[in-house]
Amino acid sequence: MSTEILGFPSDATEGSAPSVSAPSGGGPALVGCSHGTNNPDGQAAIRAILDDVRATRPDLDVREAFVDVQQPEVADVVTQAVAPPATGEGPGGSAVVVPLLLSTGFHVNVDITEAVSPEHEGRGPQHGPAAAARALGPDPRLAEILADRLAEAGVRPHDAVVLAAAGSSKAGAARDVEAVAEFLRAHHDGPVTVGFGAMATPTVRDAVGTAREALAASAPGGTDALPPRVVVAAYLLAPGFFHDRLLETGADLVTAPLAPDARLTAIVLDRYAEGVKALAGEDPADAPR
Repeated sequence: MSTEILGFPSDATEGSAPSVSAPSGGGPALVGCSHGTNNPDGQAAIRAILDDVRATRPDLDVREAFVDVQQPEVADVVTQAVAPPATGEGPGGSAVVVPLLLSTGFHVNVDITEAVSPEHEGRGPQHGPAAAARALGPDPRLAEILADRLAEAGVRPHDAVVLAAAGSSKAGAARDVEAVAEFLRAHHDGPVTVGFGAMATPTVRDAVGTAREALAASAPGGTDALPPRVVVAAYLLAPGFFHDRLLETGADLVTAPLAPDARLTAIVLDRYAEGVKALAGEDPADAPR
């Protein structure tokens, strides 16, 4: 297993979770791969995404996997999904790994990429193919969910919003977050900036401080209007260590995580459809939406 680079260090110890499968027959297995956490609410939120996928597509074999903290590891789940029949007759099945991760980064580019490789340890010529789908973000539907969470938290039109992402050493991850911030600006009249938990700058705390200074510098004098506030939009799927740390950044409000939401189910299935296209040697951009 590769060294963890994304986000804050976990407060969890290694745990396990069941991998429940729906009946096969609708295509390659869909392996939903998340980071992993020992936070019970976080585990439940991630599992709810896959439960919704199963409910929407009962024909699919949907499996749960992780890159850290929890078991089973994604490579092991892929190996099982593409293994040849127990009788030894015929080739194995196929699988598409959908990262339940919001941005491209080390886990997507290394852990998951290695997990779908036909050269992975334990696989042979009778094992079927596997492909890795894109991360869930950037996607304009994620900005829609963020806008809903901001409304639920009581954001006002001229509040400053800091989009708080986990952070990564990979430049592509920061670009993904900036793209979502641009989508979010279409939903919010006030300023929208970005802060990161680790491995990228500015930190969420620094971004909150900068946003507050900018509000103070632009505030008109002698107004009876409610003063604008700094609101952190939590760009993460589930509660856990990172969300707890956001509560300590000095923001006036912090939104709830994204899951559960039916739009996440739609994004997962879109990424799966792209992966199926890639397995067939077709352009993923032609996948149905």
